[in-house]
Amino acid sequence: MRRVRLAVIGTGMAWERLHWPAIQELGERYEIVALCNRTKADAENFARRINLDLKNVYDDYHEMLKREDIDAVDVMVPISQNYDAAAAVIKANKNLIAEKPLAATMEGAKQLLDLHRKHNVKIMVAENYRYNEEINKIRDIVNQGKIGEVVYFIQNNVVDFESEMKKDTFAAKEWRQHPDYKGGAFLDAALHDLAGMRHIFGAVDHVYAMGRPQKEDFNPYMSVNVQILFKNGVIGQYVYYPDGKEMQAPLVGMRIFGTKGEIYLEEKTCGFINVAYNDGNRELIQYTPGRGYYNELLNFYNAMIGIENISVTPEIEYGDVKMVFDILKSIETKQPVKVDVPEGIGEEEYRVYAHVYQEPEHGQYLQ
Repeated sequence: MRRVRLAVIGTGMAWERLHWPAIQELGERYEIVALCNRTKADAENFARRINLDLKNVYDDYHEMLKREDIDAVDVMVPISQNYDAAAAVIKANKNLIAEKPLAATMEGAKQLLDLHRKHNVKIMVAENYRYNEEINKIRDIVNQGKIGEVVYFIQNNVVDFESEMKKDTFAAKEWRQHPDYKGGAFLDAALHDLAGMRHIFGAVDHVYAMGRPQKEDFNPYMSVNVQILFKNGVIGQYVYYPDGKEMQAPLVGMRIFGTKGEIYLEEKTCGFINVAYNDGNRELIQYTPGRGYYNELLNFYNAMIGIENISVTPEIEYGDVKMVFDILKSIETKQPVKVDVPEGIGEEEYRVYAHVYQEPEHGQYLQ
């Protein structure tokens, strides 16, 4: 079996808790050949755990990228550093596992798309919700017409971020508590939900959003309420409430209403998708939570050996990121905002959208 020789930029919590366990499960498919971390001692500690010679540990990824024995690089750095690290990898002509969002700004995301087109490298964006079993199973149920024509959906995400900040969680990171990028936790966390919705329903016509402002640094709004119209006619409401607690059970979660039935997912770790049909029948579909990390790294490996296409490309991720910033724009302007292929856009921006919506799941929406 061919091994992909993998280098890592950023050996913190995301690497240790999310990608490394998946790499281990994938067995002989990956070989860790180099590590880089701003605090070199942390990378050295991890190198000792996996018996990697310390000569393969760096605190400057530009130096690491000069190596010729690297097939691909996995980047896991704070959001404000995503663009710089990803751009350096692409310019070094290395294949890339990029974190979401592509960049902290739309300008940075567009620049990465341009770099992707100039350099013949493979890039997968590690948007795990697009690889999660529950999202893909729900997508299949919808596409198979099991609940008829989808009319509308609701999705409610309530997080007590301030309590999470005091635990051994991702929220405890200083850069998340005091972000130096627009959108705070909404860009960081709500992006997952939006990517999942887009994976299920496709391209978005427009959004209309409202937000209740707050003074806490981690998110500009106490809650964000969004009305979404997809290009296939599905209408939905998404609520992101990062400063609250949901005390009722079962949770609101995600509910998709069709002409023949309803899909209900209480929350991503519950392990079951409930499908209730209008004729009184019910179906309980089991899934394994948290498989997105394994599935995305397996997809990347299969793409590296030429037996599969990358499922989440930078072009697809660009659409997810744009939706986040369009929601924020709608809140600020108190107006609806066109999201995918809006009328009257310039030639350059249309070129970007054309790349996004040539993907099989979205191609039907490209005019």
